Amino acid sequence: MSELDLWLVPLLMSLLIGVLCPVTGTLLVTQRRVLQANLISHAVLPGVAIAVGFGVDPAIGGVISGLLGSLAAERMQRGQPAGQEAVINTVLAGFLGLGVLLIPVLNIRLDLEALLFGDLLIVDWSDFYKVLVAAAAMALLLLTRYRQLVFLGVDPEGAEASGLPVRSLQLVQALVTSMVIVSAMSAVGVILVIGLLCAPVLPGLCRVSSLRAAMLQSSLVGLALSGVGFLVAVVLNLPPGPLIGVVCMVLLCIPRLRFADAT
Repeated sequence: MSELDLWLVPLLMSLLIGVLCPVTGTLLVTQRRVLQANLISHAVLPGVAIAVGFGVDPAIGGVISGLLGSLAAERMQRGQPAGQEAVINTVLAGFLGLGVLLIPVLNIRLDLEALLFGDLLIVDWSDFYKVLVAAAAMALLLLTRYRQLVFLGVDPEGAEASGLPVRSLQLVQALVTSMVIVSAMSAVGVILVIGLLCAPVLPGLCRVSSLRAAMLQSSLVGLALSGVGFLVAVVLNLPPGPLIGVVCMVLLCIPRLRFADAT
């Protein structure tokens, strides 16, 4: 990589995930499925470990593993209607534990710190292209299923009663969410990505008039958060991923931006 690429790629990467993650998060927040994203972000570890062990692109293993974790939780929740959050957290812990165990079993070298918290300063063009692929998948989902996603967010019971293929739609959304999380993995890690999925969505959410407007607003906020976090990290010589996570939390501490129903 040239000297220009050493700074250009991380900057472009931070800005792109700053837009993509909030768009994804808007769907999850409006459908009250944020916990599923947290599950997916932890469930990618076994797939990444297996992919590294067999010489496959870790992103492929991570997406498959994240989707399997989501499917496992969905299936187990059917028999536990009163403890759905407990089921999700149990599956999350199980997949994360499995991933940690697979590292010595497969005798592989895996930088857990970079996986969990990311390292924007070492990303390259291949990482950027993965984010573009995830962005294309999200764009395709929105272009083809926008009205159904709105219906699902506003009235999930009514959507299912009307014959909308809710489970199929949620499965596709889980797949795209896995792609987004895994593509952002190298930049902010699978733990800190939750901040970019959620924080930009919350300010002013109740003031917007449509899902499209909510996505636009959250993407602009996410773009600002990522840009500021990256630039401040470079100036202070700090890790960009963790600093972006802190900036996301600081955003929620601003009284006028916290929750829209306060106005």
